Amino acid sequence: MESSKVAARSADGRSSRRHPFRARIRLRPPLSRRILSRVRGRPPTLRTAGPEPPRVAAARILARWFETRAFPDRLLETVATGRPDVQDYVFAAVRRRETLDWILRGHLRERPTSPVRALLHLGLVQLLFMEKIPDHAAVYETVEAARALGVGWAARLINAVLRRAQANRNEILLRMRRMPPSVRLSHPPILIERWERELGALRAHRLCEWNNQPAQVCVRLRPGAPAVQEYLANLREHGLAAEPHPYAPERFIALAHGVRPTALPGFEAGLLYIQDPSTTIAPAMLDPRPGELVLDACAAPGGKTAMLAEAMGGRGRLLACDVHADRLARLRDNLHRLKLDHIEMVQADAAHWTPTPEQPAMFDAILLDVPCTNTGVIRRRPDVRWSFSLGRLQRLTRVQAALLDALAPRVRPGGRLVYSTCSLEPEENTRQVAAFLERHPEFTLAAERLLVPTDTSTDGAYAARLIRRG
Repeated sequence: MESSKVAARSADGRSSRRHPFRARIRLRPPLSRRILSRVRGRPPTLRTAGPEPPRVAAARILARWFETRAFPDRLLETVATGRPDVQDYVFAAVRRRETLDWILRGHLRERPTSPVRALLHLGLVQLLFMEKIPDHAAVYETVEAARALGVGWAARLINAVLRRAQANRNEILLRMRRMPPSVRLSHPPILIERWERELGALRAHRLCEWNNQPAQVCVRLRPGAPAVQEYLANLREHGLAAEPHPYAPERFIALAHGVRPTALPGFEAGLLYIQDPSTTIAPAMLDPRPGELVLDACAAPGGKTAMLAEAMGGRGRLLACDVHADRLARLRDNLHRLKLDHIEMVQADAAHWTPTPEQPAMFDAILLDVPCTNTGVIRRRPDVRWSFSLGRLQRLTRVQAALLDALAPRVRPGGRLVYSTCSLEPEENTRQVAAFLERHPEFTLAAERLLVPTDTSTDGAYAARLIRRG
């Protein structure tokens, strides 16, 4: 459900009569600022050294995101201190972008510059959707951040907009609930309409509400780790809160907000891996066995690779492939911490990969976890909703088809290929598999599964098991 603050009424029990959207402020910085912004034409620089107040860092990242559409999680890597708080602010504002812009359209005559827009979004999201943030901190600290970002000329305007929103909070939220779903639920119309067709309006809107909540951090307990209940008791002794995940309570725990997974007992020893329970369906469907030749064709960051290796018990041969050097380095680091150094790393585009003479040309089992639109993980990556388009969907489906076609001949007769995504879109899932089977009649569909987040309390995921006839 939508989370919001409820403002107190005035002393005589009546709410303000002033309409929250009637009076608009003309946004006009000093002439020197306008000239400089036109000449420079650059987004605010990201500071990479020295401590910075969380709201300043968050506003800086939001402004950069508005200008460049860079991934917010990548921009967060520049934060030196206080990253959890900064991430909370950034992700909350990214989630509610459409709602916040709608509010601003009622307050401002002109579209603000990116830094001012970022600060206004930051202040409004705290006042309206972050219940634990005191109003005085949301307003005062955001206004102070304007000076740190070099837009001190806008401090009075930001203060006025935030004070007005604070005073008229009830009216704003009531009117918001009467707005179209794209405003009320802060998702692009194209996604809402697609999900309404596939899931029905009620389930589609519940999915949007799910996406607008902060994602839980989940941890898998690996073989050799204590049982879940024993491990949870250990966490309680350390003052750390967690609970079994309802989808896979025998192997996964969900951490309370603010608990750092890297600080958990056993993390450095490789007994834990940070991943959502939805990631289990593809490796379980592949069902690799000791002694087999197995390929993980798009392996980074390594959670599924680790599960394949654990199932094989150190017997057989497992190759982990990824096209990007930085992702392969992350994969290598993760597997090293998990003490799975025997896995062979291959840097290659699986769609164009030619094995060396030392590498297998065919495999008993291949896991193909393809690049996709990521619409199943919007709760975890809130910016994904704003990057979705039919053009991008079509480009990705072509990439997926090319990967399937390239790897089909690498599956030995009688072997299996598991195709998986973290998407909810039928073009990337059932329709992609159906088209593959038409092109490759030597394969049959043995099983497929779609996880919808509101049904499973996990990320969204799809997997299909394809068997090559012997």
